[in-house]
Amino acid sequence: MAIAAKIIRQTGRLAQAAQVGEARELAGSAILCESLLREGVEVMYGYPGGAIMPFYDALTSYPALHHVLVRHEQAAAHAADGYARATGKVGVCVATSGPGATNLVTGLATAFMDSVPMVAITGQVARHFIGRDAFQETDIIGVTQPITKHNFLVHSTDEIADVVHEAFQVARSGRPGPVLIDIPKDVQLAKACYCPPDKAHRQTNNEAGPALSPYLVRQAAQLIAQAQRPLIMTGHGVILSNAYEELQAFAEKTAIPVIATLLGLSAFPDTHPLHLGMPGMHGPAHVNRAIGEADLIVGVGLRFDDRVTGKVSEFAPHARLIHIDIDPSEMHKVKVATVPIVSDAKAALTALTEAVQPANHSAWLHTIRAWQQEDERRQRSIKRRQEAPDPTSILSAIRAATDGEAIIVSDVGQHQMWTARFYQWTRPNSHLTSGGLGTMGFALPAAMGASMGMPGVPVWVVAGDGGFQMNIQELATLQQEGIALKVAIMNNGYLGMVRQWQQFFHQRNYSETPITGPDYVKLAAAYGLTGMRITRGDEVEAAVKRAMETEGTVMIDFVIEPEANVYPMVAPGAGITSMIEETAGEDV
Repeated sequence: MAIAAKIIRQTGRLAQAAQVGEARELAGSAILCESLLREGVEVMYGYPGGAIMPFYDALTSYPALHHVLVRHEQAAAHAADGYARATGKVGVCVATSGPGATNLVTGLATAFMDSVPMVAITGQVARHFIGRDAFQETDIIGVTQPITKHNFLVHSTDEIADVVHEAFQVARSGRPGPVLIDIPKDVQLAKACYCPPDKAHRQTNNEAGPALSPYLVRQAAQLIAQAQRPLIMTGHGVILSNAYEELQAFAEKTAIPVIATLLGLSAFPDTHPLHLGMPGMHGPAHVNRAIGEADLIVGVGLRFDDRVTGKVSEFAPHARLIHIDIDPSEMHKVKVATVPIVSDAKAALTALTEAVQPANHSAWLHTIRAWQQEDERRQRSIKRRQEAPDPTSILSAIRAATDGEAIIVSDVGQHQMWTARFYQWTRPNSHLTSGGLGTMGFALPAAMGASMGMPGVPVWVVAGDGGFQMNIQELATLQQEGIALKVAIMNNGYLGMVRQWQQFFHQRNYSETPITGPDYVKLAAAYGLTGMRITRGDEVEAAVKRAMETEGTVMIDFVIEPEANVYPMVAPGAGITSMIEETAGEDV
């Protein structure tokens, strides 16, 4: 049956080829290159090895496919991720079998948790070796099934084109995500008839999402009309849907204040009068308090992550919930929705804006602003040492030097929360970070991908001294490719967020959190890059300005207070209105 099916497929391809005049017999490796070009791929990130070598052999004949040789396969996945987040296109990474493929796993899981469209291509041992524990054989299909949207093992050369096109469609349609294609070495070497697919029959990036229910839209509009203390909570789905204008139009017509999750930051401008801030574990007190008092939450493109909700039973206890998400599996998963709307965010917001009547919630907004002002007064009353660079001043200097037009790629830890809280987000889709998985080492390679995808846009990495060292080898890739990143390392000599938890919850038992690092100035010079070390707060602004004026990649080692903390903080398992807040002596 398999042989008969193969003959039918080949006969069909030949018949189609005869009509369009493009039939060619090509090796599987060349068919893979042709298929990638048909999908609009311009850049990919990878590392060669034995099982993927035929593809690399063919790649030299396809100069339009720019391959970036990373220094570790994990960085290839993160770079493809950053490229995809910044551009909205499908990112592509490549690795060989065995350890090459398994080194992609963390990057695939990162993309899966954050709904990032990616295609990972891995070589596999020849078909007759599969299942025999051959050299560098790993069941990467089995390994990655829980952390990919779909994956494929290509069984024959004539399947390659169809599999590639289907993989790209799966990756970018609906709720995006990573897809893996595993191709045995002998399949890459064998030849088959290649005919480009008929574009008229191919699905596109703009495939229609789930049908929007007019009944549910009317129900939602009724709840919005009845609400006295409503909030809009925006997530990553607004950015993925490119629904910035629709979100702003909806918020302005209803006069509902807007809060944004970590991955929803930069979907709504921080400078807008309706903007409040980020909710959750490290959200400002006035935002978390507003959730506690709200009578309606309109959640758009988010999954109510535990770092947002805290103790679920205490999250928005007085509020009804309108939940908009393209993935039906997210409905009622954490909080039961009064009105569940399975839809693309852009379509749902457009329909809701048409369905609702103009409203005024000035009294509610005034109440929240009063809480905010009270909190800000209390913060100003706390005296702090000012000698070392302050994280907020570093972020303010970056924003001033870039006019808010930079893409900021943060790693994971305290600096990530400072960046989320204190950078002023006005450029749409300017905030890239690992949210769901919280992957240290993400920022440097992801920023590399973002910079290549958005040439001409300044890209800043904000990282801690711990996470930065996890993929520090990619400085060589930056120098090799001539990529100009600006890097702010918030160096406190600790694994900062873990140390903070140890301070709060483990009686300051700083077990294995002090960490040393290299001399970053000398390290930058060793890679042919520029480095600076800043130890005083009054040097921050000049250093950032000098970095912007210097060609190429510049690393700034900001030596911050070792025990600086992120405030407020909600303890794990507590309600989000039960916050640990800063005191004059930072005692808890």
